Amino acid sequence: MTTISATYSPEDNKLRLYASSRLDAETFQRVKEAGFKWAPKQELFVAPAWSCAREDLALELAGEIEPEEMTLAERAQMKADRLDGIADKRAAQASAFSRAADELSQAFYMGQPILVGHHSERKARKTQERMHSAMDKASKAHKAIGYWHFRAESVERHANRKNDPRVRARRIEKLLAELRDLQRGINSAHKALELWEKMQTAEQITAFLGHGASLARYGLWGDVESGKLDAFEAKAAVMDGCRQIIEGPNRARCISHTLNRLSYEREMLGEVPRFAGEITQTLLQMFVRAHGADKPKGAKVDADLFTVECEAPLPLHIGDGKALELSGDEWRDLMQSCGYVPPAKKPAKPPILNFKAKSGKVSVQNSYRREADELPQVELTKAEYAAIYSEQRGTRLSTCGEYRVRIAPNPKHEGPRYQAGWAAIFITDQKQHEIPEALRQTEAAQ
Repeated sequence: MTTISATYSPEDNKLRLYASSRLDAETFQRVKEAGFKWAPKQELFVAPAWSCAREDLALELAGEIEPEEMTLAERAQMKADRLDGIADKRAAQASAFSRAADELSQAFYMGQPILVGHHSERKARKTQERMHSAMDKASKAHKAIGYWHFRAESVERHANRKNDPRVRARRIEKLLAELRDLQRGINSAHKALELWEKMQTAEQITAFLGHGASLARYGLWGDVESGKLDAFEAKAAVMDGCRQIIEGPNRARCISHTLNRLSYEREMLGEVPRFAGEITQTLLQMFVRAHGADKPKGAKVDADLFTVECEAPLPLHIGDGKALELSGDEWRDLMQSCGYVPPAKKPAKPPILNFKAKSGKVSVQNSYRREADELPQVELTKAEYAAIYSEQRGTRLSTCGEYRVRIAPNPKHEGPRYQAGWAAIFITDQKQHEIPEALRQTEAAQ
């Protein structure tokens, strides 16, 4: 009797079936149709990725799914050893063919020619063909050595890359995107149900069937319009479909599976630190949106109480209902349990200074030519500057990198040809700053 065991590996998200003997035709066909492929070197069936159907089949055949004992690194090492063994065989073949070619070449020692018309001509030409064939085979086998060694190194590199922290972090981002896609379908179904509850007349139902937010199948509006289907029957069918999206087991299993994979990947990166910074409405919106919440809006109720409201119910691993109200510490605990790490703040840009240079010129870094430009300084009012350019666009870093100045088209067209179109702007009716130390020293040196 054939016994089957099933395993799952979170490292590569694959299901594997181990059979004690050859499967019968019916079971083999079911395994094949589910997407499992036979791996002859490993003597097992492997699925390229987890799915609900494949998990159900594995549970039916094996009774339970156990964790995969062999790690990705161990499996990669076994494959690399196997490929290195093939390279060694090719090396032995190359040596054997080379020796055979050398032995056959003795018939032409010291440049012995083929004697045309002599009784030895036929044998000599046959020997020459065998020698050339051995040389070609030796050359091909020698080239194959490098190919199989390269394959072995690629397998090891791939395994190491999968365990690289940066690759793992990108994999977490991809899993979060998959989680949002799954949750987005549930959010759309919730909102569609709310809209369908408001449709009471046949005219309203028919009009709403043609809207994308109704989640009605293609062609349903035409069936109602032509009289093939009653409007209220179409409404009931669409609402049943929306409830199936929300309450269906497969989507819930996919979300649970994705959350489990996220937990594994985060655990491999290390313990998730507890956020110790300030809780803000924006931070909470970013947190719940990353896990699939629909258009969240954060608010501060009092000194240490914050709430988040969404247009659709929150993901079940975040909260129950459309709103969630927690204290600051409770929000920190929830973020840590979900593995959420707030993004680091970007370093602040140098301030834009409004100063008047004594020399009438400002040294500005040219981002295109990567060298300093001595731009003339032009005095403008706020209104004049706004008429030329917007408030923030056109600013560039100065040569010292400690400040920025406003750059705009030069209305006076002063300076050399390549600088004639640009000038450093001094706003006369705005707060004036001190001249930067770097520019002060440059002017003093001049």
